[in-house]
Amino acid sequence: MNDDTRDWPTSVWTKWPLAALAAGCVTSFAVAPGAVGVLGAALFALTLAVAIVDWRELIIPGWMNAAIFALGLAQAATWAEDGARGAALTQALAHGMALGGVLLLVKLIYARARGREGLGLGDVKLAGAGGVWLGWSSLPVAIEIAALSALAVFLVAPRLAGRPAQWNERLPFGSFLAPAIWTTWLIQTLFAA
Repeated sequence: MNDDTRDWPTSVWTKWPLAALAAGCVTSFAVAPGAVGVLGAALFALTLAVAIVDWRELIIPGWMNAAIFALGLAQAATWAEDGARGAALTQALAHGMALGGVLLLVKLIYARARGREGLGLGDVKLAGAGGVWLGWSSLPVAIEIAALSALAVFLVAPRLAGRPAQWNERLPFGSFLAPAIWTTWLIQTLFAA
């Protein structure tokens, strides 16, 4: 990762996130009025925080993943019909295990093949927590959005700027996965309405 971005002036790190936070919360409420919109706005705030922290520190705090997970379960219970809360929570847990499991598998295969760490465990936990928010058909969409945006930033953008891509650069994948989770939730919620 380009260390220049980590040294941006504090004003950049305080002004644009506030504007993004306002826009994300308003969008969540517009797509899902009521309790689901409140939960979506909370998801946006947390995923924005994860993206910023992971970009700057290359770590995803466990409490952020835990909060995303807990709010995802609350969302599953909120969306469920009266007699189906248990089934909805079980389904949400299965989605989280599936997405987290896929990233854990990628992490293990990459480490074995390359002899070094690729994904961090925080990325795996984020996938598991984010998967709780998403339906089966949305799980691969979140991974695609995250992977394609990471490729664009780390491989395509340097070339457009006339610099070669840095293949051994450390990539804060959570900075791409977190917004992808909210974006996928938003798309899923929009089409469910």
